[in-house]
Amino acid sequence: MGSTTTSRRAFLGLAMGLPAGAALAAACGTAGPSGSGTGGGAGAKASYWYLTGQPQEGIRVDAVKRFNTANPNGQITATGFQNDAFKTKIKTAIGAGQAPTLIWGWGGGTLRSYVQAGQVDDLTSWFSENPAVKSRLLATSFAAATVDGKIYAMPCETVQPIVLFYNKKVFDSVGAKPPQSWGDLMALVSTFNAKGIAPFSLGGQSRWTNMMWLEFLFDRIGGPEVFQAVFEGEKNAWSNPAAITALTRAQDLVKANGFIKGFSSITADSNADQALLYTSKAAMMLHGTWSYGIQQNDGGDFVSSGSLGYLNFPPVEGGKGDPSNTVGNPAQYMSISSKASADEKKIAKQFFTAGVLTDEEVKQWIGTGGVPALQGADSQLASSKDADFLKFVYNTAGKAKTFAQSWDQALSPTAAEALLDNISKLFQLSISPQQFADAMNAVIGQ
Repeated sequence: MGSTTTSRRAFLGLAMGLPAGAALAAACGTAGPSGSGTGGGAGAKASYWYLTGQPQEGIRVDAVKRFNTANPNGQITATGFQNDAFKTKIKTAIGAGQAPTLIWGWGGGTLRSYVQAGQVDDLTSWFSENPAVKSRLLATSFAAATVDGKIYAMPCETVQPIVLFYNKKVFDSVGAKPPQSWGDLMALVSTFNAKGIAPFSLGGQSRWTNMMWLEFLFDRIGGPEVFQAVFEGEKNAWSNPAAITALTRAQDLVKANGFIKGFSSITADSNADQALLYTSKAAMMLHGTWSYGIQQNDGGDFVSSGSLGYLNFPPVEGGKGDPSNTVGNPAQYMSISSKASADEKKIAKQFFTAGVLTDEEVKQWIGTGGVPALQGADSQLASSKDADFLKFVYNTAGKAKTFAQSWDQALSPTAAEALLDNISKLFQLSISPQQFADAMNAVIGQ
């Protein structure tokens, strides 16, 4: 962050006329680790670090295999990392001057830090010279790829708003209905606890899962302006009365035993939080729309039987935020390392042109409940077996008055790490809302 800030429109991604996303993220340079079997052949090579976890991992690997088959003289090797490990690994590699050729990420504040350090190439002119590539993508998906008016990343993969999932079988078993307000939600906590069912699943050890609750509470109580002030570096922005109220509400939920016992030791990377929902040990779960594919893949007939419900986060009584607002990832992004060789950069750009958002990959993303970042993608959703969910995601993103980027991606890496650390403490009840605000005010602008 610092003195250079992004416009309100660029940060929020604002109301997306269409959802964003399908394709693959990518890749990397000579100093990265050797590949895991998807490379091969003669000629130059670039490597690609991707996030593990099915079904998304399979789509990423398949995209590399297709590209390598079609380009024997310009190969990509691939290595997978779990979410948290990836964030640490990529930051370390870039800091050591050993960045991958193609740097996968979520755009926003992390991308800005790469730009300020001169670690990624300016792609503005390349997109101007390749209008067919840019015109296929949703215009709104470029907001988090843009820093000071220049494009430094290519949008890819899927639009991923955060939604409230619930287990219909569990709700039916206690005669409950999905929450339409924060008051309803707190009442359901008592209802499910009385029946020995955890109200909410939460992989709290991963920290960013806790963050999703604050993102919505800040928005629903104070509107998007509250976090926007933080993003713009406004002094003491975390002490906004609406922020303190939101932090208090989060701790109210913890104190009411709203989350599964031992949530602070459960990881999201293991998908243990997902399993708690589809095995009926928890009634609800706040998570990204990628959860749908995981539950479909791992949950037996849970999804196919119609047992999975979903809705946008409910309004908070008396709050200022528009109920249509959402948060999450407007897309995923790929940048090219400025330290990569000319041959590696050539492969990366060839991948942008011919390896990302291919027809085969788009079908795979839609097949796993993903909404691709293509203009007119809605025409491909109706024939999917998951049409109802895909339309819900499409409408959630497309009709949102504000689509705010995930905080840990919107902020600088330094501020994001402090944020996640203090969120963990907040949910463990080891600090008060005011102590949280004081700690975060200290890193505003860093």
